[in-house]
Amino acid sequence: MTVEVKVEETQMAEAVVAQEDTKKDVEETQNVARGEEKVVDDSKPKIVEKSASYKEESNFFSDLKEFERKALNELKSKLEEAILGNNLFKKEEPKKNEKQSSENVEKEKEEEKEKVESETPIEEEASKTEPEEEKKPEEKGTEIDRDISLWGVPLLSSKCAEGTDVVLLKFLRAREFKVNEAFEMLRKTMQWRKDFNIDSILDENLGADLSSVAYMNGVDREGHPVCYNIYGVFENEELYQKTFGTEEKREQFLRWRFQLMEKGIQKLDLRPSGVSSLLQINDLKNSPGLSKKELRISMKQAVSALQDNYPEFVARNVFINVPFWYYALNALLSPFLTQRTKSKFVVAHPAKVTETLLKYIPAEEVPVQYGGFKRENDFEFTGEDCAVSELTIKAGSTETIEIPADEVGSTLVWDLTVLGWEVNYKEEFVPKDEGSYTIIVQKTKKIGAQEEPIRNTFKNNEPGKVILTIGNASSKKKRVLYRYKAKKEDSSF
Repeated sequence: MTVEVKVEETQMAEAVVAQEDTKKDVEETQNVARGEEKVVDDSKPKIVEKSASYKEESNFFSDLKEFERKALNELKSKLEEAILGNNLFKKEEPKKNEKQSSENVEKEKEEEKEKVESETPIEEEASKTEPEEEKKPEEKGTEIDRDISLWGVPLLSSKCAEGTDVVLLKFLRAREFKVNEAFEMLRKTMQWRKDFNIDSILDENLGADLSSVAYMNGVDREGHPVCYNIYGVFENEELYQKTFGTEEKREQFLRWRFQLMEKGIQKLDLRPSGVSSLLQINDLKNSPGLSKKELRISMKQAVSALQDNYPEFVARNVFINVPFWYYALNALLSPFLTQRTKSKFVVAHPAKVTETLLKYIPAEEVPVQYGGFKRENDFEFTGEDCAVSELTIKAGSTETIEIPADEVGSTLVWDLTVLGWEVNYKEEFVPKDEGSYTIIVQKTKKIGAQEEPIRNTFKNNEPGKVILTIGNASSKKKRVLYRYKAKKEDSSF
């Protein structure tokens, strides 16, 4: 079975799952219309389970198919031959002045040789006529670099490095296990890195202005580091001109993007048992789009260079807040993308951003601006406190979440979000003592679709509980994600 067939099967499987999910939603809506209800009680809270939405292909040699093992061994042999024969990189031709100088030196050597030969006795000349054995590159004084590496991983298989197979499999998979094509791709990547001095790019200062454009933040459900690309910042004309105003600036932008990719790779574990790819999130909200020629050209160059020189380093490419012009951009870039690359694209419209991200990233790792619970410099929830629970609210019903507050003087902290919101919401503290009054923490309010997750706190002066009430008046069920903790104030001061 070829890799192409495997990709098609994966896409078909995903399509079947999507169809089943859609079918279930339709059936539930019809049941509600008929006044029927499911037997399963969705109202009970449950822990959000890890999704098996996608996994990397195995990099263990024993897990490979026979044709894949054969291709890997062939690539290792070709690579070893190229490295030991000093043929991995193209030969550098001397510059014009250097070439002229070299020719003069050769001419002088030839004249000197003729002079010496004319003065050499016949006996000595005869002794020199015996043919010499052709020397190997090492004997001729040619220095062979046996330590050639890529992303810190030795490429020579005799080094027995754990990551060698992982790196080589990336090139093979990118070229559907066609050994010659994978080898040429690897050679071009190595030459590109040498020509553009990529190995030293991490030490370069390429501009702090672009830190809001793309950055690494957290990990997904499978442990892949997540890279967020925020194109909306280029709506700022000053930043746009500073980034794309001249050809020199556009080249620096590309170099900065390669630097970010190298930083992401630093977070990976290039061993068969490790996580060896990233999750890319591309936020197109307020992006200038196709109207900006310089951005369009730079993006095309970046996509092409990243695909050619960083194969199989992206597990999924998720596009969120996708506007109408995205499809025109996709059509523009499509000819430059392989089918394997395109099969990793996921597209989400603004109304589906949080729901889509949660398929790949746990709520505690999704930034708050995208409907998750991750906030900058937030130390309220750490370790086990981060665990998120989920509650499903049926159409036209109301559910409550109770947060116990048994210890007097505790501060309760909670996070809550509803996918798609459009619900009525209130918070209140109910004391255990029936003679005490209920305290309204947050009076009932209607929350619109674009609301960010709620965080609130309450300090109790008597035992009781905080009750969060969510009313779903819509005709569709709602998913509620929440977590809470109680912390005791330190009274030692």
